[in-house]
Amino acid sequence: MIRGLTPRPDSLLGQLGARNLRWQLTANRLWLIMLFVEPLAQSDPGWRWLWPTVLSIPVYLYLYWQSYADASRRQVWYCAGMVVLGFIVCPFNGVALGYTISGCVWFAAQPSWRRWLVFVGMASLPAVAVAMRLDTPWWLMLLLLAITLLSGLGQHLRMANLRKDVALRLSQDEVRRLATLAERERIGRDLHDLLGHTLSLVTLKSELARKLALADPPRAQREMEEVERVSRHALAEVRAAVTGMRRSDLNAELVSARLMLEASGVAFTAESPETLVLPPEMEAPLALVLREAVTNIHRHARATTTNVRIIVTTEGFEMRISDNGRGGLAAHGNGVSGMRERVRALGGALTIASPAGRGTSVEVKVPLAAMPRAATAPTPAVAVADQVRDAA
Repeated sequence: MIRGLTPRPDSLLGQLGARNLRWQLTANRLWLIMLFVEPLAQSDPGWRWLWPTVLSIPVYLYLYWQSYADASRRQVWYCAGMVVLGFIVCPFNGVALGYTISGCVWFAAQPSWRRWLVFVGMASLPAVAVAMRLDTPWWLMLLLLAITLLSGLGQHLRMANLRKDVALRLSQDEVRRLATLAERERIGRDLHDLLGHTLSLVTLKSELARKLALADPPRAQREMEEVERVSRHALAEVRAAVTGMRRSDLNAELVSARLMLEASGVAFTAESPETLVLPPEMEAPLALVLREAVTNIHRHARATTTNVRIIVTTEGFEMRISDNGRGGLAAHGNGVSGMRERVRALGGALTIASPAGRGTSVEVKVPLAAMPRAATAPTPAVAVADQVRDAA
């Protein structure tokens, strides 16, 4: 295998990903067909141009691939090689000047547009000399220069956007990683606070019951009954804590919606109260409704903007999710049916307006009086204090 055919981590392919550059790798090679079409279209093409053209194509493809796959700092040399290759083959086949244009355009992928302009200026001087020797019209020279500059500018802007997109995705991955790490640490602290003292109490009472098993069996039995009561209480607290960890909340779903949509190029805005406090039995289904609506926008809407508005009053809860996509949302799909069932279980109503070509609006209204507030469970500290007092 030729050294360097595998993309390096510090290459453009390694930094931006093959998925972002796949179409460009293919499209920018289609013009090679013109190397044969234009000479054969002449009345008396001859064959003097054929072998230089055929031999130049593998060289060009190698230089072109290496400009993607090798280290970015060496890209200038591969682009310069394309430019020189165009000058060499151009006297035999005028279309080979495309090698030179390709090298100048592709160098615009560099982060510095000033370096690109300097490179184009340096390549223009020998290009003008070659064009004058071949009696190329001045208007054609200007046209080729304009094509080179405009194509290079478009290339530079596109690569800059790709770099920003990759940086944004990396930052989002880092945010998710840090959020996961913080959640693990929180769960560890909660479990330590929840079970640490309880298990210590169980250990002490078990040791006491073992020592009293022969000397005072009735008291040992009471101690073991206390161990059983404390263990059951701890098990109930663990189950309640796990249920709370699994429960969705609206604030987290708003953050997740922003990450998902903005990563897909959809502008996201949200309007919600600074302190959003809802009964847990109500907030979890509403968060799932929001998640389903945002997922539909991401997959099907083809929208460019999305807005979520949440209003909570003493009378009820209102949430409106709207986008400017293609509309035409099916009113009885599985996702929509699930959203309706969740809202209906809360005693509320869900309405959808989705005219074709005019976006979609999902509106949820739930009366707060329809949902009983969850009873406040004792905190781990209070529960442990109760256990210690009862044990004493």
